Amino acid sequence: MTDLALPAGIRSRFIADINGLEMHVLEAGFEEPGRACVLLLHGFPELAYSWRKVMLPLAAAGFHVVAPDQRGYGRTTGWDARYDGDLRSFRLLNAARDALGLVFALGHRSVAAVVGHDFGSPVAAWCALVRPDVFRSVVMMSAPFAGPPALPAPAPADIHAALAALPRPRKHYQWYYSTRPANTDMHDCPQGVHDFLRAYYHHKSADWDGNKPFPLKSWSAEELAQLPTYYIMHRDQTMAQTVAPHMPSAAAIAACQWLPDAELAVYSEEYRRTGFQGGLQWYRCRTEGVDTSELQLFAGRTIDVPLLFIAGRSDWGIYQVPGAIDRMQHAACTQMRGCHLVDGAGHWVQQEQPERVTALLLDFLRHLPV
Repeated sequence: MTDLALPAGIRSRFIADINGLEMHVLEAGFEEPGRACVLLLHGFPELAYSWRKVMLPLAAAGFHVVAPDQRGYGRTTGWDARYDGDLRSFRLLNAARDALGLVFALGHRSVAAVVGHDFGSPVAAWCALVRPDVFRSVVMMSAPFAGPPALPAPAPADIHAALAALPRPRKHYQWYYSTRPANTDMHDCPQGVHDFLRAYYHHKSADWDGNKPFPLKSWSAEELAQLPTYYIMHRDQTMAQTVAPHMPSAAAIAACQWLPDAELAVYSEEYRRTGFQGGLQWYRCRTEGVDTSELQLFAGRTIDVPLLFIAGRSDWGIYQVPGAIDRMQHAACTQMRGCHLVDGAGHWVQQEQPERVTALLLDFLRHLPV
């Protein structure tokens, strides 16, 4: 494994025996004991490294800032990388248990805030919902939390048949990610992992002019088909084929300040080594309903700690589940402190606009109850 070339003040280390994992973490603000902790949880296809631009400002404000490679990612080990392996270990409540174990292993008994982006967002939400005594506030980015699954569960609509029957047949990316070939499709794609990730990150960022999101009216094939193809894919294409036409030019790559090629290489080298299956297992837990029954135990329960939501204004992710952002603000959370859409950012909001995100985080943290 190559060095991460981290900014001065951020260290990399491993912590053993975290719910069966040896967890790789990045830390800032670790020099002084007794600081309140801020825990940062990344999404897919990302790493702890995704938080590098906000860690030092948070540490400068007096916090112990910790970002792990989550189960299935990066340099954290102890998880099953096989498609036919231990899928249940990737359940949301087990990911929350990973976070709880890490907090305790670091010597904390609570955190000032748990902050999650993309798939890290529901993990952060569940941390705050089931252990509000430990996770005293929550910040979610890009993926709204609409509340626990209902009990009894509504009968699911066969959205897949409807998508396949469209004039341009389509499929939902999360169900594609749940297929056996998806990992190989990306890991062994013709353009290589580095160029695949470059096109994927570009396609979902504010740099791609096609990202002009708006709310969808319903969970129907016709409405979902308005989402970009990285969410509602052409039926017969892989994700690598989907994003390949959107590979930015060499000049655009050279001009990309939020993700220079040397920083993208951190991701591509890690994913070349580990593959994508660890992250894809999280999607399978959702699409195969692996953890639905245990999550229904919390049906009707709200998040009752202070909550902040941040997303890029050019991020379609906030609308990919119609109505979710409204349910988050008006039903699923009782202490909503703000819902901010950041100009000049798409899906990778804390990387595309780190100064604005940092300012929002610090303002939120400053106004929390002591």
